[in-house]
Amino acid sequence: MTDERRDEEAPARALREPRGVPGNRWDLLDGLVPDPLPTVSVVVAHYRQQAELDRTLAALARQDHPAELLEVVVVDDGSPEAPRVPDGIRLVVQADEGFRLSAARNLGVRSSTGEVLCFLDADTAPEPGWVTAMSRLPALAPEAVVVGTRRHADFGGVAVDAPVEQEGPRHELPAPRWLDDAYRASRDLLDSDDRSYRHVIGAVLACSRSFLEAVGGFDEDFTTYGGEDWEWAWRAWRGGAVLAHEPAAVAWHDGPDWAGRDSVDRQRQKNGETLVLSGLVPVEGSRPRGLRGATPDVLVRLAAAPSAGTAWLCVDTVLAALPGSVVVVPDEHLPVFAADARVVGASDEVAARATRTARVTVDLPAPVRVRDAASLLEAVSSVGVGALGTVEVTEGSTGDGQDGAPDEGGGTSVLRIRSSRAEARARLHGTEEFFETRCVAATWCERVEGEPSLAAYLGGWG
Repeated sequence: MTDERRDEEAPARALREPRGVPGNRWDLLDGLVPDPLPTVSVVVAHYRQQAELDRTLAALARQDHPAELLEVVVVDDGSPEAPRVPDGIRLVVQADEGFRLSAARNLGVRSSTGEVLCFLDADTAPEPGWVTAMSRLPALAPEAVVVGTRRHADFGGVAVDAPVEQEGPRHELPAPRWLDDAYRASRDLLDSDDRSYRHVIGAVLACSRSFLEAVGGFDEDFTTYGGEDWEWAWRAWRGGAVLAHEPAAVAWHDGPDWAGRDSVDRQRQKNGETLVLSGLVPVEGSRPRGLRGATPDVLVRLAAAPSAGTAWLCVDTVLAALPGSVVVVPDEHLPVFAADARVVGASDEVAARATRTARVTVDLPAPVRVRDAASLLEAVSSVGVGALGTVEVTEGSTGDGQDGAPDEGGGTSVLRIRSSRAEARARLHGTEEFFETRCVAATWCERVEGEPSLAAYLGGWG
C-alpha cells in the first residue's frame, strides 16, 4: 500500500471470491480491486456532537464509492436529544447508561446490512476516497482488518460542508508520532506481530461482516474511554486476522489527539485502560510481569500419562518454561496437582475456556521432560507470527531435514505447538496452506520412559 506500489499501474479487477494470503501478506493483493464492488455499511458512533456529526455525514455524502452500495448508520449513545440526520441516513438510539461505545458499535452492526463494515466516530470526517480504500482488502480477503489514517485538525469556524480534504491540511494539528512511526517501521502493518493490535484504531476501522461475526463483536464490558478497539483487534489477530494500515484512507478528527488534550486525569485514565487490557491480552509486553491475568497465553494439553509421577515430571518442566500456562492433565492424575491452580482436569470449565482463548496450544501425546526451557519458549513465541503456524517436535526420524530437523512426517511426535491464528485461518478457508508447519528434532525435550526418579530430578543428579 505504499505510494510507490500504488503508482506503478492501474489496479486490476479481481473477481470477488473468498481468498486467503499466507501469514499477514496483504501485499500479495496489491493492485487488485474487487469486482463487483462490495456493499458497505459505515457505522458512526455519536454522543452530543451534532456539529461534528454534520461534518462527518457531509463528508460521507461525498464518497466515491457507489451510493447504491453504501449505507450509513448513526448510533446515538443516549444523548439528551437524539441527533438530526439527513434523509437516507439510518439512526438508531440506545439508552444513556454511561459510556457504551462498544455496545453502540455492536448495535450499528446489527442495524446494518453491508458485506464490509467501516467504523467512524462522529467527530472523524473522511476524505472522498476513504470508503473505497478501506473496503478493498476486506472485500478480497474476508479476514483482512484495515485501519485507516486518522489526522487531526481544528475545524473551529470552518463550515461543516467544506471539503475536509482541503480544510484538514489547512488547519492540521500534530498527529501522534508513535503511531506514524509504528506504521512506518512495520511497513503499514505488513510486518505485524502479537502486539500490533495497539496500532488498530477503532475510529477508523474496517473488516468484513463475516469476520466480525466469526471473532465476535466489541466487548461491552468496556464502559469507559479507550481499550475496546485494542481488545477487539487482539481477539481478531488471534482469530486469524490479516492486519493492514491503509495510508490512502484519510479521515480528519476534529481536535487534538487524546494525548494532546488537557486533562489532569489523563494518566489515571490511561492506567485504567492498561490495567483492564493487561488481564485480557496475555502476550509479553502487555501482560503483567508477576501477576496472572484472566486469559492464558498458552494452553498445554497432556493427553495421557502412565502414572502420576510421569505426569508430574512433565508438567513441572513445562511450567518452568511457560509459567503463565494453563495445563490440562487427565482427570485421574489431577490430585497430585491440587496445590497449583494452573493445572486443571480435562473436564474442567477452565480447560474449555482456555481452549477458546489461548494464543498457542501445546499438545503432548505422552509425558515429556523439557531439558531446555528457552527452546520451548522460543518455539511457542515463533508460531502465529509471519508464516509459521505449527511446530512439530519429533524424535527417531530418519529424514534429512534442514538444519538437522527431520522431514515432515518422519519420526514420532513428541509435542505439537499450534497457533490459534493458524487454526482459525484453516477453519475459515478449509485448508492449511496459509501457514507453514515446521518439523524439528527433539534435541531439547524427550519422552519420559519408564517410571522416573523424582528425587533424582529434584536433587539435580538425574
